[in-house]
Amino acid sequence: MIQQIDAPPSPPLPALRVIPKGWPMRGKKNWAAAAQEAKEEAGIIGKTHKKPIGEFLYFKRRAAHFDLCSVEVYVLNVEKRLDSYREKGQREARWFALEDATDLVQEPGLTALLRELDLTRFHKPAKRKPPDKHGRKALRNT
Repeated sequence: MIQQIDAPPSPPLPALRVIPKGWPMRGKKNWAAAAQEAKEEAGIIGKTHKKPIGEFLYFKRRAAHFDLCSVEVYVLNVEKRLDSYREKGQREARWFALEDATDLVQEPGLTALLRELDLTRFHKPAKRKPPDKHGRKALRNT
């Protein structure tokens, strides 16, 4: 989620948005607002981790100036992608491997965050059925 920091205007920077960014939303925790932005901007639905993985600074383009903003970054485990969503057609949504995304991001702080990100810590092991009352493991139908 973006938090504005008072700073003098700066020259334009090239913009490449690869993660949704949005302002805090009244009545929503930042992680929930991040999930809402993912839904509106990319049609992505999933479970958001409540603790940010970090934050970075970037300049938000305005009509007459730029604002320096701090962005909290949250991991969202994608469950599905909607065929229709609020901002469809306003952006190009594409999937990248993490290594490839780090090469495409033009915001140095976000690049650094992505390079240090260990996604394995966010994957939960598959749930296994508990043994039955006789201690036998359940068999899978394949």
